[in-house]
Amino acid sequence: MNYIQKKTYKLISGSEGLRKRINAFYELLKNIYGTDKLILKATKLDALSCMRSKKLGKKVLGLQKIIFEDPTLDRIPDLVSIPSILEDLEEKAADILARRTLQESMEQKINFKLQQRHEDYIKDVKMQLLKEEAGPENPQTLKKYALLEKMHSVSLSRSAMEYLRPSSLDEVIGQKRGIRSLMSKIASPFPQHILIYGPPGVGKTAAARLALEAAKRMPHTPFSEDAPFVEVDATTLRWDPRETTNPLLGSVHDPIYQGARRELSEGGIPEPKTGLVTEAHTGVLFIDEIGEMDIHLQSKLLKVLEDKKVFFDSAYYDPTDPQVPKYIRKYFEEGAPADFILIGATTRAPMDISPALRSRCSAVYFEPLSPDDIKKIVDNAALKLGVVLTDEVREIISCYTSEGRGAINLLADAYGLVLYNSVEKGLPNPREKKITIDGEIIKEVLQSNRLVPLTQPKSTAQPMVGKIYGLAAAGFLGSILEIEAVSFPAAEPGKGKIRFNEAAGKMARDSVFNAATVLRKISGFDVSEYDLHINVVGGANIEGPSAGTALFLALYSAIKKVPLRQDIAVSGELSLQGKIKPVGGLTEKLYGARIAGIKEVFLPKENILELPSSFKEIKINYVDCVEEIIPLVLFGENGR
Repeated sequence: MNYIQKKTYKLISGSEGLRKRINAFYELLKNIYGTDKLILKATKLDALSCMRSKKLGKKVLGLQKIIFEDPTLDRIPDLVSIPSILEDLEEKAADILARRTLQESMEQKINFKLQQRHEDYIKDVKMQLLKEEAGPENPQTLKKYALLEKMHSVSLSRSAMEYLRPSSLDEVIGQKRGIRSLMSKIASPFPQHILIYGPPGVGKTAAARLALEAAKRMPHTPFSEDAPFVEVDATTLRWDPRETTNPLLGSVHDPIYQGARRELSEGGIPEPKTGLVTEAHTGVLFIDEIGEMDIHLQSKLLKVLEDKKVFFDSAYYDPTDPQVPKYIRKYFEEGAPADFILIGATTRAPMDISPALRSRCSAVYFEPLSPDDIKKIVDNAALKLGVVLTDEVREIISCYTSEGRGAINLLADAYGLVLYNSVEKGLPNPREKKITIDGEIIKEVLQSNRLVPLTQPKSTAQPMVGKIYGLAAAGFLGSILEIEAVSFPAAEPGKGKIRFNEAAGKMARDSVFNAATVLRKISGFDVSEYDLHINVVGGANIEGPSAGTALFLALYSAIKKVPLRQDIAVSGELSLQGKIKPVGGLTEKLYGARIAGIKEVFLPKENILELPSSFKEIKINYVDCVEEIIPLVLFGENGR
């Protein structure tokens, strides 16, 4: 074979290989784009004639137009350059194939996610349709509802206090003056805020509730028939500096608050929650033990009393947000209405209450209950229970408690004990006939409650040397002080000593030295010549100087050996000049004297305008100085 023949053979065999390679390239493009899309693409790129050509150069040109997507290419490559062109085209095709593979993979994942979301959405829609058709109930919720309904359908009988509490103002015993004062302030066209002072268990809460009911029936008061009476104990109210919760005034549930409504939290809308002051709107807000309320909360309450509204604030509130509901917008812009009458009750003295609160409220004083008041309360409770009481029961209960609530509880305990005894002994049901409560039953109740008498009657007609009764008041309760003194010649002449029990307090100790000075001033007795021992029986603590006169009389009697009357009681501060100065707590002190059986008392003349009208059974003498009182209380020399 000559050279030309060899060259021709090599070209023919080489071109055959290129043809197969080019055809394989077109097959690859068919697989990538598909036959129809490939033809359509070649038509747009003016490469269809090149594809169908039998010339290798034109077929390669067609590949170039399709791969590079450039219809302007028109240079037909020769056989020598075709291999290198195919290599470039293969590189480009590899990039296209890689991108297409990645794109298909991404599309598959996207389609999978879309399908998954679509299925979840269909599932949620189906569940919502099922809930709407079946409602919020299921067998478990219906079972719990049935159990709750059963619990609501049965209950124990009412408590003794609930059953026996006063149902009208006439049943509030011993507070006639206090109730008249209360009604004059609330049953008016212009009712006032009120603070009720008084000892516990005398009917402050019951009177406030019944006063509103009585005021509703009067035509000249602003209270409607449905005016609310909202009651709360101040010991349960606490001021939260973060303002996340305030049951008295209300608070704002911000969108981040755990209890915020979902539709509001998702829109970033805060929701105000009103408190008791808004619940009491147009009615009465009764706060028991108001003296225990936090001072910061008192200040905020005073602001509400002035504005008659509660204003809310939140950093999340946007007045320009059209999605804010109308009621929320109104709360933030106009506040929540809180026009009510405040009635506060306290067992504290007025000076223990915030001056700002006292200045906005009228004062009403409820008095301690006398033994006769306790007896009337017991009689009313016995009538409601349908029981018969012996006279001894009424007398015993009145000696062991000064609270109406305590008297009712004792009677209720005795009633239950009678029923229990009848069951224990196998007797017929005592409720089928009148139940009788006697002294033995009430004594057993007193023993089980470990109660002791409040104050046993201590007055006696037998005079005694160095002993006298003083009067004391603690809070709204009064009692008597049994003061005694003895004297001996000083163990060392001129070095007499005075002993006084420290439990009585520093103020009482100062009163002893004042009394010793006055004794020397008016009688010439030098206490340094005597050893004196003064005692307050029972270790009572004397908070003020009101026992000064009684201490002087005890020392005077002990040194002169002249007996003192034991059917009297004395109260008054003693000055160094021998003047008997005015004291406070007269009403409470006279109640203490009444309970102790004292029929005559001596008080400072400067207290004469404070004479209580409800102590007609006690003779009250007003004195100005010790020279005036000495002959009235001594028995024997220069006395009665």
